[in-house]
Amino acid sequence: MNFGLRYGYSALAVAALATICLAPARISAQAPAAAAPAPTTTLPWAYPVGPPAVPNPNPPPPDPTILHVPNSSKGYTRAQIGDGFNPPDWHPESHPTPPDVVAHGRREDVRACALCHLANGMGHPESSSIAGLPATYIEQQVLDMKDGSRKPTEPAFGGSMIKIAKASNEAEIKTAAEYFSRMTYKPSHRIVEAKMVPKTKVQGMLVPDGKEMEPIGMRIIEMAEDLERTEKRDETSGYVAYVPPGALKKGEALVTKANSKTTQCAICHGENLKGLGNVPFLAGRSPSLLIRQMNDIKTGSRNGGYAPLMKGVVEKLSNEDMVYIAAYVSSLKPAAASAATH
Repeated sequence: MNFGLRYGYSALAVAALATICLAPARISAQAPAAAAPAPTTTLPWAYPVGPPAVPNPNPPPPDPTILHVPNSSKGYTRAQIGDGFNPPDWHPESHPTPPDVVAHGRREDVRACALCHLANGMGHPESSSIAGLPATYIEQQVLDMKDGSRKPTEPAFGGSMIKIAKASNEAEIKTAAEYFSRMTYKPSHRIVEAKMVPKTKVQGMLVPDGKEMEPIGMRIIEMAEDLERTEKRDETSGYVAYVPPGALKKGEALVTKANSKTTQCAICHGENLKGLGNVPFLAGRSPSLLIRQMNDIKTGSRNGGYAPLMKGVVEKLSNEDMVYIAAYVSSLKPAAASAATH
């Protein structure tokens, strides 16, 4: 039961890439460049891309059943939940009224940002959370995609994000960036150290594959606590992220202590990694997201803005190191935003 999570795209899908050591963001539009495929990765669990959907030549008629989620008076059909230009807003009282580009997008090329990032900007592990990031930082990420210096590797988006970023105009990018920057980021996941984890498969995201358990190995397995609510795009539905035993302690050492592998994160990202000016916060972000961004910079998928400064920070990190760092950083509490709430 996947209501289109893997097929909904937003012009701001890449905004929440929170591992770049960024000075005040450069806002510049350059000549568009052709999209490039994502690099081969040895971290398939962080890029859970399933097989392409096979079109049904005889699709069944739309299901008229009205669906609901806890603590909401709203009701939507499955088709409405997957509507790229009018996605559900289960809890409109919990956030300011979204601008048109967030709530509806622009046909036919710019789908509503809320389809994947949700009306409160919290998104999903596979589609990025952008709530509370600096507006200029969000803008820059979209511009980096427009000029091809940033290749999209988020599982739910792929190369289609390049097309959407190019189709977004300056006013739309700025309006959406300012809206999401005013949201309060509240972690929706919990970190659990575990030797054994549920066996998973890809269904737009990692989901349980039966009731079997398997060793976690050197992975982070992030999945919905309540898959049905998450697939309905309920922004209050949470996640659990399983990490290897001892990962938090090892990650803390890499992040906070001088070592030969990397630079202490707080130098750029501020005390307790809660952000510093236009440098994005890292504390409490999705560990799957953090892993992808470190790996993308290391492999060259991210070259926009000041990404080259991060290249030296991550180039010596092994996959194991990145797992430890992501686990620890994700376990931290972010600073409470001072603006709007959700």
